[in-house]
Amino acid sequence: MKKLSISMKRRLVQFLSALAINLNLPGFINGNIYTGQLKGICVPVLNCYSCPGALGACPIGALQSSFAARGGKVAYYVLGSMLLFALTLGRFFCGWLCPFGALQGLLHKIPVKKAKIPNSVDRPMRYLKYVMLFVMVIALPLLVRNGVDMSQPFFCKWICPAGTLEGGVPLAIANGAVRSALGGQFILKLSIALLIVTACVLIYRAFCKYLCPLGAFYALFAKLSLYRFKVDAHACIGCGKCAAVCKMGVDPVKTPNSAECIRCGDCIGACPVNAIGRETPFCSRKNTKKENVE
Repeated sequence: MKKLSISMKRRLVQFLSALAINLNLPGFINGNIYTGQLKGICVPVLNCYSCPGALGACPIGALQSSFAARGGKVAYYVLGSMLLFALTLGRFFCGWLCPFGALQGLLHKIPVKKAKIPNSVDRPMRYLKYVMLFVMVIALPLLVRNGVDMSQPFFCKWICPAGTLEGGVPLAIANGAVRSALGGQFILKLSIALLIVTACVLIYRAFCKYLCPLGAFYALFAKLSLYRFKVDAHACIGCGKCAAVCKMGVDPVKTPNSAECIRCGDCIGACPVNAIGRETPFCSRKNTKKENVE
């Protein structure tokens, strides 16, 4: 039996992850969201609270809501959960478990001519996701208050394409009351979502690279995460195949634990001498076997 490639394993895990955190399947039919006790638990990926299938809460949405609530007090369990995710698997969640990340990968497979972004433009644009995190997710909900000392989850309300595509659109299709309440804000958010979808067709994981605040949060802890990559300098032959195969624009030899690395593992499969390996408390590079890629 032929061994599954890393990319095939990743697609399977992404599918199972999306299914596991969106098991409220009747919600897609009746147009209602799950409101049970699991909704108080943050999942480690960007998955909209308002998705009809969602069983848990999106950490970015939960963090904004805590800042936006009366008094602007952070919910420490939300921040604690995010720190736990960041310090254990970090951006592995982006590469292997995030449903919206999987959708971006599928969109990029659409056979059209892809955009080539020069480094002089690409590198500065990658800092936009930190702007989203610190301005839209933290600063505005915390500082911009209305007359009753309440604020808004600005990123979710005005930008988040996952919320629009996973929550807004399915609810509008299945629920007549939701459709009748739609207005200009939904049209604006849908337009933004379509622009981001188009960008993801042309640029691999454009939202991850440039706009995702959760990816930015995990990126801050990339060098501290327990799940890391390591390069054996003695085994490496400097062929450059690992850098060539990386769709996130990372050179694993120079920066094996770059903030931009989503731990997809393609570089491990591309290395002809098995010089790149996973390094965790449970899996060192010494016992990592080379796996083929498609």
